[in-house]
Amino acid sequence: MNQYTIAVVVGSLRKDSFNRKLAGAVSKLAPPEFTFRQLQISDLPLYNQDDDADQAVSVKRLKGEIKEAQGLLFVTPEHNRTIPSVLKNALDHAARPYGQNVWAGKPAGILSASPGATGAAMAQQHLRNILACLDVPTLGQPEAFIHVKDGLFDEAGNIGAGSQKFFVSWMNRYVAWVKKFAA
Repeated sequence: MNQYTIAVVVGSLRKDSFNRKLAGAVSKLAPPEFTFRQLQISDLPLYNQDDDADQAVSVKRLKGEIKEAQGLLFVTPEHNRTIPSVLKNALDHAARPYGQNVWAGKPAGILSASPGATGAAMAQQHLRNILACLDVPTLGQPEAFIHVKDGLFDEAGNIGAGSQKFFVSWMNRYVAWVKKFAA
């Protein structure tokens, strides 16, 4: 049986982030051969092309963790109808310098959660555009624009009973997607 490490990029720095909580809860629905590791992006300097020749230790760490992964999972809120700046910064760092894009070829899934009714749909669309440019094959269906409301999580922080079926189905599709590209 193959083991799969999934690099999880949460586009929020907030301690009580719905998206960080969702990333942890949904990872529990994966089969045992899948391990999910949330990557730290809070310590990355702002991207500056002048630094490409001598990248910061935090950037080198991020790139190494992505290289080791067999797949990617992005879980992000929406800020001003797009992805948060901290997520864009991480995407830019790991794609540079030119020709050293560590995102390329890694299969990805995207989830987004928001108290707003659209569930961060615009952020996901913008992220999909960026990932296409970075050569990241991204799971298209089922889309998951999660409206955060009571019952999404149970008392233990797991996916609530009312959302269990959808997230299990999403995870099954995501697992098949990663295995397809890892083969």
